[in-house]
Amino acid sequence: MSEKEIALAVAEAADEKKAQKIVILDIRGLSVIADYFVICHGNSETQVQAIAAAIKQKMGQHQVPVRGMEGYDDARWVLVDLGDVVVHVFHREEREFYNLERFWGDAKQVEFAAK
Repeated sequence: MSEKEIALAVAEAADEKKAQKIVILDIRGLSVIADYFVICHGNSETQVQAIAAAIKQKMGQHQVPVRGMEGYDDARWVLVDLGDVVVHVFHREEREFYNLERFWGDAKQVEFAAK
């Protein structure tokens, strides 16, 4: 799978768990840490954990290694490292506070149609 296909699969997995405001940012040329960020949020700790677990499971089905997952137990900001794709699953309040989309305002958004 290409990095873009991975990002789209992550967004699909998040959408299946009713993640809110799913955004895929193409940060190629803006950062050396990744090519894509996928950002979304849940409205409770339980939902944040369910979204992160669904992403991990979907990546396993596609044989994409999860290099790391941080923040799962607290479920306020879960970071899923997929190499050139980094996933940020926020609790709603943390997403509003950190506002990564504003920070990465120069990034192009990749179209994703939530179901």
